[in-house]
Amino acid sequence: MGERAAIRFTADWCARPLARRAALAALPMAAALLAGCSAPAPAPRGEVQGPQASVQEWGQSDTNRVATIAMRENLDALFRLADKLYRRNPAEWRKGGAPSRQEAVDLLRSAVLQRMGWPALQQRRDIDALALALSPEFAGDRVGSFVYAVADMLIAAHGDKTEFFLIDGLDAQHLYNAARNVETAAWILAQRRDAQGRPLLLADEINAAQRNLSYEREFGKIIARLDLLAQVTTEKYRRAVIGYAQGLAGGTLLQFLPVR
Repeated sequence: MGERAAIRFTADWCARPLARRAALAALPMAAALLAGCSAPAPAPRGEVQGPQASVQEWGQSDTNRVATIAMRENLDALFRLADKLYRRNPAEWRKGGAPSRQEAVDLLRSAVLQRMGWPALQQRRDIDALALALSPEFAGDRVGSFVYAVADMLIAAHGDKTEFFLIDGLDAQHLYNAARNVETAAWILAQRRDAQGRPLLLADEINAAQRNLSYEREFGKIIARLDLLAQVTTEKYRRAVIGYAQGLAGGTLLQFLPVR
């Protein structure tokens, strides 16, 4: 650029204060964008990981597979809740005679998955066991009894199964009812008090120092999965009827006619 051209450019720039101010104002934004590009990447939070393919999947429909995964996730959520509740209520796992909190969780997991009874519940199952575990006068291991009862109720709502295949069917209303039962159980756990006015179990906590709602989030995930599976089950049968009707209509109305 020659001397005259440089002088003319400088004069034009100075003669246009609005453009100059806009360009200067954009400098901080550009600097911020460059700083953002150079900022470290966010910390990894894991990734979706599905189970490895198995031979048994050949006997499962898409709905069967969804139900199996939802059941597995719901039971795992309950076992996480048991561990968290035992941490906040250590006296409970000691009532069951387990030598440690982890062994108490392992014993509970085995009892649920192997469909064994839970001695503190006096052979009660399903919603009867849930009512006993949440009664103020219950003196046994309330954490283990409560989680066992919820798990037993969920399995009962799924036809007493934890895995589902082509010959299995689900009742959408039973799944819906199970979701409402979990809502009710979570509310009772948060609101009901014993004879001394204490919570049945220490769980969620909101105070000036901290806000811990992790228990409620786990319950919310279980409820959401149950409601979604109920909707998927209803949709499956509804779509089967529609598909059958479409097949009948297509068989008579959508056929090509001979032209020779």
